[in-house]
Amino acid sequence: MIKAPQPKDGHPRSRFPANARLLLSGIVMSSLLSGCQVLNQPETPTEVSQTGGPTLVAKDTSSTDVKKVVQPVVIDDLWVRIQSGLAMDLDQNNSRIQAELNWYTRHKNYFNTMSSRAAPYLYFIVKEAEARKVPLELALMPIVESSFDPFAYSHAGASGLWQFMPETGEHYNLDQNWWYDGRRDVVASTRAALDYMVYMHGMFDDWELALAAFNSGPGRVLRAVKKNQRLGKSTRFWALDLPKETTAYVPKLIALAKIVRDPKKYGMTFDTIANKPYFAKVNTHGQLDLAKASELSGVDLKQLYQLNPGLNRWSTPPEGPHYLVVPLNHAEQFRTQLAALPAEQRLSWQRYVVKAGDNLGKIANDYNTSIDVISEANKLNSTIIRIGQGLLIPVATGKSETYTLSASQRLAAKQNRGVSGRSKVEYRVKSGDSFWSIARKYDVGVNELTRWNNLSPRDTLRIDQALAIWSEQESDGSILRKVNYTVRSGDSLAKIASRFNVEVNEIQDWNNDLNGKYIHPGQRVIVFVDVTDT
Repeated sequence: MIKAPQPKDGHPRSRFPANARLLLSGIVMSSLLSGCQVLNQPETPTEVSQTGGPTLVAKDTSSTDVKKVVQPVVIDDLWVRIQSGLAMDLDQNNSRIQAELNWYTRHKNYFNTMSSRAAPYLYFIVKEAEARKVPLELALMPIVESSFDPFAYSHAGASGLWQFMPETGEHYNLDQNWWYDGRRDVVASTRAALDYMVYMHGMFDDWELALAAFNSGPGRVLRAVKKNQRLGKSTRFWALDLPKETTAYVPKLIALAKIVRDPKKYGMTFDTIANKPYFAKVNTHGQLDLAKASELSGVDLKQLYQLNPGLNRWSTPPEGPHYLVVPLNHAEQFRTQLAALPAEQRLSWQRYVVKAGDNLGKIANDYNTSIDVISEANKLNSTIIRIGQGLLIPVATGKSETYTLSASQRLAAKQNRGVSGRSKVEYRVKSGDSFWSIARKYDVGVNELTRWNNLSPRDTLRIDQALAIWSEQESDGSILRKVNYTVRSGDSLAKIASRFNVEVNEIQDWNNDLNGKYIHPGQRVIVFVDVTDT
């Protein structure tokens, strides 16, 4: 996963000690890792054809200036194109590389799984790598990082194909908000990751060290290099004292590249990936419901999410980015249909009348939107609203389950994935809770708890957040359901608590807007009720 670079203060290089490059000057620089090296370069000059394959140009052996042009070599398979751009030292071997090769050769089906997952994204990644003139080994990095799962999320908080950490994502302008996570955006994150690798190579002048820095952070690799320099040891990657994950990271990538270079040698066969663009970016010129986008483009909604995994909700973000990625053969239809769509049909709207006890946060939560969206749609200058006020709220065209790969639906699928021998408990976060206290209460591990809920231990819990806990403890059979209770004349918090068999302090925890213990008729109070005990 990608670690954040050192603190920002101007040009990226200024974030590291001024003498860093001098300290690295002792690194052994062989033909091992030169980013400009091309293995087995033919004597005949080559040019690249539009299909990505080389065009062979014959040497001028006559006395005239006329050159004989040989027919372009058309590469149909993207794996072959990658083979032609492998530029690291793949002839080296050691026990770490061999261990990874042994694993891959024992799991031959893994490569066809990866080929299938990579197919929509790999052409774009290769094209971006070639544009930066980097070794095409780098195009294989998402296999190591995420197994080409665009929704991958690590317990450390890394996300997407390239496993960007939040801080590094912010540094490379990958926005992360309620609507959108740029770390999962295939286009934006690929460009950011390859730019980051170019920067790392500029710092270390060594692709193996750059890869190590990508995984564990440049600061850690730089410290390991300095340590070996002080001890008079080699400063090559293989001699450095680095975390276990990092020491395996580079060997994994080299083993992968060895297999891609010569799959037959390792008894492998790859499913072909067409050497042509798979998708195109279409400018949406503003917010657009994804169900509407699916209808206009003719692309299945699930596939839209697969190609646009940065989208968290039922529409594109109101503040952008204003584009969608669609299969290339659907792009023209989508552009044409979108241009003819009246502005008022881009989203569905619902009129809402403010009631006692309402606030923008509560309304936004009820309608699966954000305060900013409601404020912008209604041109509100503040968050203050009044009873009886009318609001227009953008809402999803379809039912929530229609948007199968939205953040909420992915979370629901994750939380409902059963754990053998355990029973599920639905838990609502209360004031003062932490991952540790909840895990201790149910005798589970913090890592288990966060994994079941697609979270990282670094994430912040919020009051009323729903968590799934798969406990070995005997389940009491309780199932909590949210109730929006309207306060009646004569009600008190004590009476409401007694009616629903809960505690007064629980009601106060669930309702941050309660002013002490005083409530008034018409006010709405959230209560979580055990439906098996009513």
